[in-house]
Amino acid sequence: MLKKPIIIDTDPGIDDAVALAIALFSEKLDVRLITTVAGNVSIDKVTYNALRLLKHFGKSIPVAKGSAQPLLRPGIDASDVHGVSGMEGWDFDEPDYGLLLPEHAVNAMYRTLKESKEKITLVPIGPLTNIALLLRMYPDVKEHIAEIALMGGSLTRGNKGVMAEFNIAYDPEAAKIVFASGLPIAVAPLDVGLKALVLPEDSAKLKGMNHTGDMIHALFQKYRGGSMKTGLKMYDSCAMAYLLAPEMFEIVETFVDVEVQGALTAGCTAIDLRGYLKQAPNAKVCVDIDDVKFKEWFLKSLSVCI
Repeated sequence: MLKKPIIIDTDPGIDDAVALAIALFSEKLDVRLITTVAGNVSIDKVTYNALRLLKHFGKSIPVAKGSAQPLLRPGIDASDVHGVSGMEGWDFDEPDYGLLLPEHAVNAMYRTLKESKEKITLVPIGPLTNIALLLRMYPDVKEHIAEIALMGGSLTRGNKGVMAEFNIAYDPEAAKIVFASGLPIAVAPLDVGLKALVLPEDSAKLKGMNHTGDMIHALFQKYRGGSMKTGLKMYDSCAMAYLLAPEMFEIVETFVDVEVQGALTAGCTAIDLRGYLKQAPNAKVCVDIDDVKFKEWFLKSLSVCI
């Protein structure tokens, strides 16, 4: 089986940790590079977390540290959801710093893309700062990108602003650059993440499943993306689900833009499902998910981890 080559741009983050586990142990994906971006917590913390996860998984994937702040705005974080470290709840071993590249994430992405004999899919599951910088600094890189499959945006309301989902709210200007890039883009928005729930009985199945299952179960005790009683929301795993099992989603091709000027709506993704803006589609948007199939896929995906 030919594996799909991908680069994961991430800000771990508890739900990022789960998405990384799924990607790194999938037989269908070839993770060429992991890049980090400030978001859930600071750039130093998310980079440390990415390295700690790789040590836990026993994987030797190069990691490149990326942007420490948004393009134009003051930084925010989600430590209220993920804890001060970004991955509270598990006693990780110290990582292998030999995996950390000396170059900036944007340069590492560019080099990896240019050196590849085949096009690579970018999978941003954090703010889009690094991706926007890549496209602006190295416009020639577009011909080497197969698709950008991202977690971000919202069809309706937000979870960081009235109308803004966190990843887009963190750096709206970067998101606007990405959606205007002309590249194939797929979006797993907040709305499908809200339905992609891990209920208490599902979480209980992780404990004792394997070493990774034990780790994720422990992290879930500290995760505030939902609750252990009502279900935990697996936002970032939806981006991996789109790559690995797109049949779980209802997908609509439409036009997406990002509000950057609104005093009350900055970071809002205008996902034009009814064609009000009279623009050609620039993205495939997951507008619904089969939550039963997702749950089955989620547990099966984690069962093959170490």
